[in-house]
Amino acid sequence: MEVTEMLAMHSILVEIFLAFLVMGLLTPAWVKSSGVFKKASLIYTMVFQALATMIAFAGLVAVVAGDLGWHLTTNMMVAVWGVMMYVEIKKYKLVKIANLEHEQTFKVIKGAFLKISVVQILLVAGMFALMMLKVNGAISL
Repeated sequence: MEVTEMLAMHSILVEIFLAFLVMGLLTPAWVKSSGVFKKASLIYTMVFQALATMIAFAGLVAVVAGDLGWHLTTNMMVAVWGVMMYVEIKKYKLVKIANLEHEQTFKVIKGAFLKISVVQILLVAGMFALMMLKVNGAISL
């Protein structure tokens, strides 16, 4: 497999991940009970971590196999991956330990879920846009 194919696969995985994150915004809207929300949050977190790890692995293989080096953008992607994994784990723990039987707590947790998801989307979309600008020669990092 050539490096360009590896990078293309990495890019496709990022696009799939971005679509998953956008669809994840619907989770708090369609879930009405606290028990279902906890289960949906667990499934969401597992899929999130699986996709994020696939992206990281595909990118790492491309960097190593293609001898691309550890440039600023590569380090930024690693940092974004680390922050997103950390935040996602904290988000799930918050949902897991919260007493969602109280209506007000349930609303606050759903709101936090949405806000964190929006920040994650902005991180991925921003990094994706930055890399597209770099690939097209609009910026050099």
